[in-house]
Amino acid sequence: MANEANKDFNSMLHDSKDMPKIQTVSDPRTIAKYGGSRMFFAPPIDYDRLMRQVPPGRVTTVGALREYLARQNGADFTEPITAGVFVSIAAWASFQREAGETPYWRTLKAGGQLNPKYPGGVEAQREKLEAEGHTILRRGRKNIKYYVENYEALLWRPGSD
Repeated sequence: MANEANKDFNSMLHDSKDMPKIQTVSDPRTIAKYGGSRMFFAPPIDYDRLMRQVPPGRVTTVGALREYLARQNGADFTEPITAGVFVSIAAWASFQREAGETPYWRTLKAGGQLNPKYPGGVEAQREKLEAEGHTILRRGRKNIKYYVENYEALLWRPGSD
């Protein structure tokens, strides 16, 4: 995202944009990739609600949140692009609030990767995760990315606890 300081992310968080909704897709490649034609769109506040439930010492992924939302709403999958945007909105909204923090740093990208679009980038997320006892791995030479070590063993899935 750009110009974060000039945006009201808490307002965005509460703007449902006519969601939730299910859309039927007809593109054969999309259907094959996601295993069905019923695509769910969840509003930003739904991601925030789930992100607030991740316990200390555990992590989740955007994909795990998407899977849960699709399952709960009778869809085959949840739209991936808006999911990524809405998770970032939840993070920035939390950062802008004085109270009611969402532990957004516990929500990772696919493969346990840290999210450079969160407030303070991967360095701030890394600090928060390390403070909770996680080990962060650095991978790559030129395109450096950071990951939570053994994130699969620490993975929290909505509805599992």
